[in-house]
Amino acid sequence: MSVKNRFDLVIFDWAGTMVDFGCEAPVKALIEAFAAEGVAIDAEIARRDMGKAKHDHVRSLLSYDSVIASWRDRHGHSPDGRDHERIMARLGPLMRKYAAEASSLIPGARQTFEALRAAGVRVASSTGYTREMMEPVLARAAEQGYAPEHVVCSGETPEGRPSPLMIYKACAELGVWPLARVVKVDDAEAGIAEGKSAGAFTVGVASGNSLGMSLQELRALSAAERASALARARQVLLDAGADVAIDSVADLMPALQRAAAV
Repeated sequence: MSVKNRFDLVIFDWAGTMVDFGCEAPVKALIEAFAAEGVAIDAEIARRDMGKAKHDHVRSLLSYDSVIASWRDRHGHSPDGRDHERIMARLGPLMRKYAAEASSLIPGARQTFEALRAAGVRVASSTGYTREMMEPVLARAAEQGYAPEHVVCSGETPEGRPSPLMIYKACAELGVWPLARVVKVDDAEAGIAEGKSAGAFTVGVASGNSLGMSLQELRALSAAERASALARARQVLLDAGADVAIDSVADLMPALQRAAAV
């Protein structure tokens, strides 16, 4: 059975899935935004809620005991709504800066996009970035040959991930149903939960947030170390509920062909 006989639409995440190998841009932006408030967070904490809308992501970070304690030490009070809004105001320009710098397509992303379109499968996308944050990424991706038919950004639905509303919005506006014929591809646990909540066939991409390494860092590992790191990242996504976990978006078409053959 061909992929088109089984699926009508693939909805890709952006950072860590199609651009920004290792999902580094939001980590850098979040660390810098909190550092400007005199509060240090590390990459592990920054990655913990990756995939959520950035408002929700920052709100989650401000709820962690370690961050609250650091905030009290620096500011004399627990973080509140005004602090959240101040961080968000600072985060927007930082996200645009780092996202623009990390907007190169991941190896194999354009080829996967072209293969899906050649097979008659439509392509859409969703992201935890706001539309403003995405503007430079969308422009740069189009220059590289990737222009999905539909884009849903943070703040354009009543709730973001892990709710399924961004997927619902894309399907409603594209006229695609049932959801069982939709594929959600994501590198973060929140995005996996989104896909499962929608009833979509959900594919986890290990080489993104779960791996947490740049392409150069991954390539610097020995073959055994690289295989082990990717296996751990795949397992994180499978544990989050992914139907299938692949190493890279370059591996998507074979995975969908196997699913279509079942």
